Amino acid sequence: MVRDGYFYGAGLLLAAALVIWFAGWPLALVPVLLAAFFLWFFRDPHREIPSGPGLIVSPGDGLVTETVRIETAEGPRQRISIFLSVFDVHVNRSPIGGTILKVRYRKGLYLNAMNPASADRNEQNIVTVRGEGCEVTFKQIAGLLARRIVFHPAEGSVIGRGERVGLIKFGSRVDVVVPAEAELRVRKGVRVKGGASILAAMPAIEGAKS
Repeated sequence: MVRDGYFYGAGLLLAAALVIWFAGWPLALVPVLLAAFFLWFFRDPHREIPSGPGLIVSPGDGLVTETVRIETAEGPRQRISIFLSVFDVHVNRSPIGGTILKVRYRKGLYLNAMNPASADRNEQNIVTVRGEGCEVTFKQIAGLLARRIVFHPAEGSVIGRGERVGLIKFGSRVDVVVPAEAELRVRKGVRVKGGASILAAMPAIEGAKS
């Protein structure tokens, strides 16, 4: 479980104990239920990380809402968008192993994460990782309810594929921008799990080492 779960859960259970002391059990039901929700929400289940060269895994749990080719300053890329509801695990993981080249936080709005405009207009943390023969950028994007983005590693850090890197508190979205030549392994409407689901693979690397 993420540490925040214990923080919120303990605070609410303490509040429930005070309510019981002064007013009895019935009124304490609300903070008890909220404590149970927070303990469940901040769960951090173990994941089996796929092995093999050139694989790009999902940075979060959720529903794939879009796979699209885009143009960037560096040339054509593919973007995979994943919506995280309040019922999904919100721990974020690195899509590839490598070195963190850049971490850029940008303030913004709190549009519904299902809205395509949220990819550019919402508060977000943009992370670029280079390794395993490619460069991948992923965005932690705040949603309608999300009000805090957490990211732990610093620029220059070396991280592993599927390694935990942070979380987005309450409903949100993650976008993954992969090379144009990557072979997508998911499509719109598919549910994925952070660190465990393969989003794409780099064919040159995969073929050279298979």
